[in-house]
Amino acid sequence: MAASAQEWPARPVRMVVGFGAGGGTDILARILSAPLGELLGQPVVVENRPGAGGTIAAQQVALAPADGYTAFLLNNGHAVGAVMYKSLPYDAAADFQPVTMVATMPLVIVAGPKAPYADLRALLAAARQSPGKLNFASVGVGSTQQFAGELLLQLAGVNLVHVPYKGTPNAIAAIQSGEAHLLVEVAASVLGPVRGSALKALAVTSAQRFAAAPEIPTVAEAGIAGYDVTTWYALAFPAKTPAPVVARMSGSVRTALQREDVRKQLANAAFVPETSTPEALAAHLRSEIARWTAVRDKAGIQPQ
Repeated sequence: MAASAQEWPARPVRMVVGFGAGGGTDILARILSAPLGELLGQPVVVENRPGAGGTIAAQQVALAPADGYTAFLLNNGHAVGAVMYKSLPYDAAADFQPVTMVATMPLVIVAGPKAPYADLRALLAAARQSPGKLNFASVGVGSTQQFAGELLLQLAGVNLVHVPYKGTPNAIAAIQSGEAHLLVEVAASVLGPVRGSALKALAVTSAQRFAAAPEIPTVAEAGIAGYDVTTWYALAFPAKTPAPVVARMSGSVRTALQREDVRKQLANAAFVPETSTPEALAAHLRSEIARWTAVRDKAGIQPQ
């Protein structure tokens, strides 16, 4: 086992990603891996282990030796998975050693290009006038996007029927055709269609406006106080990884994220760099699990 930050790393470090090539987490891993490898003095090799919403990769990391050579680039789906699966072969919090937050990305609430709603406030008003007549699309039952939508409905006190679709392209197509009325989707997936007038942006889900699209108002500006949902990405090791190794990796990520070339790549991909202490990340993960558990129970979503 690596005993100190001076001795570690003596060989390449694997960065396990629970999703396939080309997805948001994979893109972030590949932006981060090269500068991180330079700082550590050993290659950081991205390893895709897709399947079951990231849980296959999570299990692999949880069972890996706690020696600093297997890292896990996870996203908020790690917390949602803990809420949506009745039985997992690992504990989403206890079996991982948080290192640092890496980046965030807001979601965008969109409607069809011909939708009669000028903004989110207008859509919610229409939903209140006709309960259960409007629907909201998501990329699947138990997805982060569904949970973000359910939380919006709960805080706004409105009733929209949830309609799950198989993947982002199908959900976007349903919105564009008018088959569905509202979609909450990660910014990277919808900003292009919004700018091309193929979708209408109603609000961003973050507490503040998104620097990459400052013209889009926040959910709070539509009168829904306390709504703040972002897709977040973080780095973790298996539990019991030595503290000096965790500290060196955390510091190296922080240094990499300060590089101008890295920040430019992140901005181009709609990521917002953000770091944290291991302790703050651990607390954030626990709070996310608690928040989405409450949303699940109130919405009556059944764990799988």
